[in-house]
Amino acid sequence: MENELVQWLPANPIFVFLISTSLNIIISISGFLPSAFITTANIAFFGFKTGLLVSIIGEAGGAIISFILYRHSLNKVQVQPKNRFLKKLKNKKGMEAIILVVILRILPFIPSGLVTLTAAFSQMRLLSFSLASTFGKIPSLFIEAYSINQIFGFSVQWQIVIFIFIISSYLFYKIRKVNPQDK
Repeated sequence: MENELVQWLPANPIFVFLISTSLNIIISISGFLPSAFITTANIAFFGFKTGLLVSIIGEAGGAIISFILYRHSLNKVQVQPKNRFLKKLKNKKGMEAIILVVILRILPFIPSGLVTLTAAFSQMRLLSFSLASTFGKIPSLFIEAYSINQIFGFSVQWQIVIFIFIISSYLFYKIRKVNPQDK
């Protein structure tokens, strides 16, 4: 599977880097699309270390550009986040906001787009957000890249089983979220 993926990518690493970074920016701006597929392509094409670095650069660039766009275009809209951590972030500034963004980036169940959107409405400055967002994203990207790298070592059959399991779990989660049942 890894070889087939690599064959689809151009032989020019700079071009692949630019495509990867651009896709990460688009995904970050959308606020809800997962970037795991880009990390997978980066690991397959560049190898673990360089692929991880390319993913970090892409995710950081995407978060920064999203922050700027959100702050610029949505500054007039008043958004009230529902998550208690996001509510805290909206009213924080300085070191408290930086620490909160790092923590929110590390937590796996809080969407990156919501963190970026809330930070854009907060009193955080761009440099503070950029550093906090990037440092907070590194641990989760490392775990994601390491997991992907390990899966590449599995046979094709196991890779298919894992892929089907992940897609099924995601669809089950989405269906349950849309149609919650009373307990």
